Amino acid sequence: MRRYGKSLAAILTAASLVALTACGNSTKTQESADMPVAAVQETQSQTETNEETEMTETQEALTEEVPALRDCVEQKMGCRVGCAVTGKEPWDIPLWNLVTTHFNAVTLGNELKPDSLFGYSVSTCPGTQEAELNGETITVPVLNYDGPEKILNKIKQWNDANPDRTIMVRGHVLVWHSQTPEWFFHEDYDKTKPYVTPEEMDKRLEWYIREVLTHFTGEDSPYKDMFYGWDVVNEAISDATGSYRTDKENPNEDLLEDRHGNNSSWWHVYGNEDFIIHAFQYANKYAPASLELYYNDYNECQAKKREGIIKLLETVLAADGTRIDAMGMQGHYGVDGPSANDVEVSAKAYGKVVGSVQITEWDLRASDGYDGSAESKEEEYEKQRKTYNLMYMALQSAQNAGVKVSGITFWGTVDKYSWLNFRSDVGGGSKKDASQCPLLFDGNYEPKPCFYVFTQTE
Repeated sequence: MRRYGKSLAAILTAASLVALTACGNSTKTQESADMPVAAVQETQSQTETNEETEMTETQEALTEEVPALRDCVEQKMGCRVGCAVTGKEPWDIPLWNLVTTHFNAVTLGNELKPDSLFGYSVSTCPGTQEAELNGETITVPVLNYDGPEKILNKIKQWNDANPDRTIMVRGHVLVWHSQTPEWFFHEDYDKTKPYVTPEEMDKRLEWYIREVLTHFTGEDSPYKDMFYGWDVVNEAISDATGSYRTDKENPNEDLLEDRHGNNSSWWHVYGNEDFIIHAFQYANKYAPASLELYYNDYNECQAKKREGIIKLLETVLAADGTRIDAMGMQGHYGVDGPSANDVEVSAKAYGKVVGSVQITEWDLRASDGYDGSAESKEEEYEKQRKTYNLMYMALQSAQNAGVKVSGITFWGTVDKYSWLNFRSDVGGGSKKDASQCPLLFDGNYEPKPCFYVFTQTE
């Protein structure tokens, strides 16, 4: 890939720049986030009307090399580097060129969450059918795989055409209190009726995990070789208590909301953490041995919550028939905190329990003084570069101390699509209406100073 001129969309469209260059130091530039559904806008590639100007820009873009991120991180850390994509983003040509050039892994931001797999039929069940489970016939909701398959087919097409530059996929997520329709927990899949018993919910839980994992990673699945891991349970520890998230995390939130922001109907049905243990048992039962299984959470560097997460990990690992292959540290951080030391301490603490950690949804909220203006952008970009640099060094230090850092994923690609521009104070979200610039590429698809933090190999 090359350093881009002023009109990146035109360059990528006209010249299809996909040349890759070796990793190296870049002193010039250094001197200068489980999210509820975000409204993602589709951008159209803009073509310069003046052909002479277009050619000049193309030539200028080819004069300065930009290293491929995936090669640099693999050389430095020996791990995957990924990004989240969702909605129509893969059909944004400049964005897709960034994905295929710089990343060797992706996470589908929304398409593999329960509400998506129920066809976004959130208020009412989309219909039922009968299924066999452990010799018993049960009634189950109809699943809809159209959303994820559309993106997976695009990735598969890329992989088939580029076997030396394939992109792997992280499944996200099987069990989560949010973006799971409330009707899923009730008799006859009708939220106006009573909640089902834990025994009935267990059947639904096992069926759901079996169907999803078999469909995407089973022996007969066209996608079976594309997935490297799956988030089994997401955000099951409370910010407030540092213990398990209950059905009373937010007293002001109605438990019968179609999709919860804070309260857990999983907890309401079970009354304890059994659903977490069972989820990992079922995932281990139906996943191929090569598919890694994860627990994933945010605010994971806060001491009280870290203790609760460690207890969860230890409880799951002590149960029969479970496995956790890595702890997913979401990494929805800010330029003002947590500290790099907090990141290192947390990585080491989790690594001591499960051996491996991953940053799974990395982005940086802007400082309070950032207003998005040109005047404040340069200062903010430098703060961001320093913060990413210190945190990246913290991960390297943890790895040098014996913790396996097996993956780094950024929660998005270009700033203008970041969920922080749409969501407020949920799961590491941003302050309402605050300007944000959390990712490695700006709204013009240009690499920012922080990008070059991750291309250093010395």
